[in-house]
This record gives sequence, structure tokens and C-alpha cells, in this order.
Amino acid sequence: MIGDQRSSQRNSLGDRIQYNMCPRIPVSAVVITKDAEAHLDQTLESLAMCGEIIVLDSGSTDRTREIAARHGVQWYEHRFDGYGPQKCRAVELAGHDWILSIDADEVLDHGVVAAIAGMDWPAANLLTCWRIRRRTFVGDREITYGHWANERPVRLFNRLVTGFRPELVHESVRATTQVRDLPGALMHYSYADLSEVIRLDFHRLKAIRYRQASRRAGGVLLALRAAWAVFHSYILRAGCLEGGAGVVIALSAAVNATMGLAMASESETAKPRVVPGRLQPVPRETGGRVVYPKTA
Repeated sequence: MIGDQRSSQRNSLGDRIQYNMCPRIPVSAVVITKDAEAHLDQTLESLAMCGEIIVLDSGSTDRTREIAARHGVQWYEHRFDGYGPQKCRAVELAGHDWILSIDADEVLDHGVVAAIAGMDWPAANLLTCWRIRRRTFVGDREITYGHWANERPVRLFNRLVTGFRPELVHESVRATTQVRDLPGALMHYSYADLSEVIRLDFHRLKAIRYRQASRRAGGVLLALRAAWAVFHSYILRAGCLEGGAGVVIALSAAVNATMGLAMASESETAKPRVVPGRLQPVPRETGGRVVYPKTA
């Protein structure tokens, strides 16, 4: 269970944030993890006002479990089979119907925490879902232009009414008829630096090339989607004003756009493929849960 000790955390802008000053609310926080030690402590601390925290892990080998244990989470493990399916599974494990879902590299700022903690939950409209403005950082630099800027993903919803789409990548919550914006921001500490963006996208490109080799559809559609993603991020969303970072972000948008299409096409085939000569890691899987008491 989550304790009542006061704790604090400093965000990247140097603001002192008091998180668990708020009473706990009938909301389940859900987080999926895989080697998420870098920011998980901040992430879980910002969720301290929630009635429970569900962490669904897919085989972490770093300090993720140790960090989670300090925050009194309910810990589950399941092999990773796509972002959408994994988040759907985490939502099913929750004890409350109201779900607050954030990623392991995202941290709620004080404005969001205060707004959620101050809601009249017994009278909350089930048909309403809430978006949170996301501020993305690469290292210490906030990205203010391009397709990473001013994103407003749905993060708070009632699972009786809606939930995550089961896409393997680019998962999102199905918006209800009543969508509102919460004050404050979701601090997204995405990459340590631009070289990490390039390195990870290089691996994604190799995966796309492999999947493309077995697709029935040609590469024209992929090329068009990639070109549009670059144009949209770099020109229409003014990514060019970010300098070199804008170029990298636009190229990342192209990779993500084509990855989604390639993986969707891959899922249409009946048999899974294994790349010759490469080990296919299978994370450990357990059917039960581990509930940790919060440590001082």
C-alpha cells in the first residue's frame, strides 16, 4: 500500500513538487515497464495520490522492480506482445474503473496532480475522458516545435466506457464523446540526447526493412507515408525552428509512420517469422501478482 509520508521530487525545470500531500482517490494508475529505471522513481511518485498503482513489467533486467517496490505498487509480469495489448492487459488488472495511464518516462506535474486529486469522483461523468498536455524533453532541452510539441494524449478515462486500441504500436485511448483538458502538463523525458533518437530509429528501420521484404504491398505506400510525416513535422508543425533537432524529430516521425504500417501488415500474416541467426528473447511470465508495501 502507498504510505502517507511526505515526499518531494525536483523536475527538470528545478521546481519543487510536493506529490503525496493529496488524499488518495478511487483511481488506478497503470504503467507498463521494461528496463525503466531512468525515470520510474519520479513517475511513480507523481502517482502517489492514486488508490493503487499497477505496474505490468515485461522482463526488466535493471533496477525497475527494486524501484517499483519502494512505491507500494502491485507488480505483475507478462511477456511483451505490443504496446496496445500490454496496456489493455494492465487496465484489466486494475481494481478501480477510473484509469490513469502514463508511460514510465512520463511524470505528472503539480497542476495535473492537484486537478485530479480535487475532482468529485463519486459524481464524475463516466463518459468524460481527460487529455493532458505533454511536454517532451530530449536531455534537458524541451521540444517546442514539430510533431512532438503540444501533444495532448488521453490519459484519464473510465474503462467501463472506453480503453486502449489494441495496436502493436502508436497505441491510444479511444476518445469518448466528452473530451476535456486537464490543467498542468505531463513531463515526457523521452531520450537522453539526439544520438539516442537516431540509434533507436536505426533499429526500427532495420525492423521495417525486414518486414517489408515479406509484404505483399510494395514500398510506394511506405515511402508516401514517410514523406508526409517529414513534411508534416518539419514544415507544417514548424519543426524547422528546432534546428538540427527538428530534422531528427521529423525523420523519427517518418520511421514511426512506416513502422506502424509495416507492423500492421505483418500482423495479417498467419505465421510469426524469426530472423535467422538472431536470438529471440522471451521475458519471464507469471500469473500472480506481488504487492509491495511502501518503504520510508
